[in-house]
Amino acid sequence: MTTQTKLHHPGGSKSRVNRAGENVRSGTQSAEDLHVIEQWRAAHRAVLNTFQAILRTRTRGTGISVAQRHKRKRTIFDKLERLPGMQLSRMDDIAGCRLIFKDLQTLIEFRKNFHNAHFNHKRRNELDKYDYIKKPKCTGYRGIHDVYEYNVNSEVGKELAGLYLEIQYRTLVQHAWSTAVEVIGFITESQPKFRQGDTRYEKAMALASEILARAFENTKGPLPEIEDRVIVAKFLKLDEELKLLKTLRGLNAADKAVTERKNAILIFSGSRELDVRTFRSATDALRELFELEKEFPDSDVVLVRANTSDDVRLAFRNYFSDARDFIQLMEEGCTKLVQAQGTC
Repeated sequence: MTTQTKLHHPGGSKSRVNRAGENVRSGTQSAEDLHVIEQWRAAHRAVLNTFQAILRTRTRGTGISVAQRHKRKRTIFDKLERLPGMQLSRMDDIAGCRLIFKDLQTLIEFRKNFHNAHFNHKRRNELDKYDYIKKPKCTGYRGIHDVYEYNVNSEVGKELAGLYLEIQYRTLVQHAWSTAVEVIGFITESQPKFRQGDTRYEKAMALASEILARAFENTKGPLPEIEDRVIVAKFLKLDEELKLLKTLRGLNAADKAVTERKNAILIFSGSRELDVRTFRSATDALRELFELEKEFPDSDVVLVRANTSDDVRLAFRNYFSDARDFIQLMEEGCTKLVQAQGTC
């Protein structure tokens, strides 16, 4: 029985998956390595489906937004290069579910109740290990992550035992900030999320995070020691240099890009023009995703699944270059902190 389990492990075995990851990192990957990674990545779909069903049942009628994310092959490769000590089989965010809450209190209560749920899937992290609300990242990122290890008793499920899934908890305010970071990555050469490129963008977004935390959630962000007026002044100075809010205001929103169909593939070309293809069948969408990734290796090809177009637009609004929520919150937040009209 042990031999059979090893034979059916996605990608062959953990060691084989790790070896494929090392070969990608060194640039010596073979076609077989890529097949192993694709098989291992695809196996996470069942994990995603299981957790999405659990979360949708628990959030029904609550107004909490749920969406799932299947990490792109290109993003996996980027992470392997960025983190040289990481083993591919231990990458715990290949599959992810994101929950977005109206406020902090609702987030905290839901997470506490979910931790008391009765199922065999095991939370691997300590309670506060990935609590970036209590301890925001220096980039300004705020939110909470939990990592679960998949564990079911069915014959099919046993083959997937040990695969990881990440649950992200964010408020609407935190998600608006994260959306803006993603958009900046798309429209500029900077990646403040990963501390790359022009450091002024990173500083501006850290200041923005602090403003939003204080103005809307009565808490502190990554720069807790700086006075309110100084925080706002520093942000406005950088915004004047970078034309950050002006650039975000000028983006064309893709409000009508996604229909009510459940599965949407978003293709971003080098010019950042958006091509959207929709599918009624998840199988058809996944099959097309793998083909498009091969056809457009230099483009961002993203599969988004959610029950309604509203969910897609809310939970993955970054892929529509729509940062209106962030702009509005920043304008209100600056005004609140300096207690004067028209400062931002």
